[in-house]
Amino acid sequence: MKIAILPGDGIGKEIVAEAVLVLSALDLSFETETALVGGAAFEAHGHPLPETTLALAKSADAILFGAVGDWKYDTLERPLRPEQAILGLRKHLGLFANFRPAICYEQLVDASSLKPELIAGLDILIIRELTGDIYFGQPRGRRTAVDGHFPGSEEAFDTMRYSRPEVERIAHVAFQAARKRSKRVTSVDKSNVLETFQFWRDVVTEVGGQYPDVALDHMYVDNAAMQLVRAPKKFDVVVTGNMFGDILSDEAAMLTGSIGMLPSASLNAAGQGLYEPSHGSAPDIAGKGIANPLATILSAAMMLRFSLNQAQAADRIEAAVRSVLSQGLRTADIHSPGTTLVGTRAMGQAVVKALGK
Repeated sequence: MKIAILPGDGIGKEIVAEAVLVLSALDLSFETETALVGGAAFEAHGHPLPETTLALAKSADAILFGAVGDWKYDTLERPLRPEQAILGLRKHLGLFANFRPAICYEQLVDASSLKPELIAGLDILIIRELTGDIYFGQPRGRRTAVDGHFPGSEEAFDTMRYSRPEVERIAHVAFQAARKRSKRVTSVDKSNVLETFQFWRDVVTEVGGQYPDVALDHMYVDNAAMQLVRAPKKFDVVVTGNMFGDILSDEAAMLTGSIGMLPSASLNAAGQGLYEPSHGSAPDIAGKGIANPLATILSAAMMLRFSLNQAQAADRIEAAVRSVLSQGLRTADIHSPGTTLVGTRAMGQAVVKALGK
């Protein structure tokens, strides 16, 4: 098993280090290799996704990714910004299916801003299409090379598009995932306004006909955003496009109390995957040792399950995370009265200790 380690920027190095520590505590044989990505790669090589990093990612069975981005890079031309690294990896590796589970741990019910009865037992799986939509459409605008902005321009636009194969394959992923859960899929679109998403709805409906055992309903994205905070447990598997999925998955993350708790997996057709926490690089707290590493540790568990065929080891990590939460250990983002405040390293070490029980 070969794992590419791409810590990235901001808190990326801190949280990935703890996930690697947890992986190393398992009785598994794997090879790791670390490379620069994002702003760190731009500083060293002049590009956020150097050829050496891309080659490593392509050769690995799985990628453990931290986070990229920093405000100091906001004036760069868009192709050179740190965030382009993650878009490039998705494109070059064909990582079309993004799994973002939103699970409310029993121990963190009080950490959510919603009433406990609304989110207790919450277990949603958002499946986001990752390589199409407006993020990969053709952009138009007259941007200067000096500061990356549009002085004197009269318009700018990005095209939203989807092809039938793109929608079909993500729909199949959603229906197959639902068969292992509660056999319910909600497809989120904006078909009342956008032709792209009328097409999306039609294709998802056609694919749904191949899964008579799975219930399918459709919901406009604005209503879905509202229902996520009104009655989140009505959802099970949610499938949607790239942009809507980006927004809704972050909203769902906050239902659980902190985005610092939510892992994610981005998979291609061969099962190769990129695994990363759902949160960003948080440059404001980088280097302070207070970031929550649990989303990254749980992402490593997803990596073991989906790409490395080590489901039992994944179960052990997830059980260890529940154990440390039951002990009352909390990083700052999930801390509450009566619990014990710990830092990034202490939380990682606690998970390692729990693995041995």
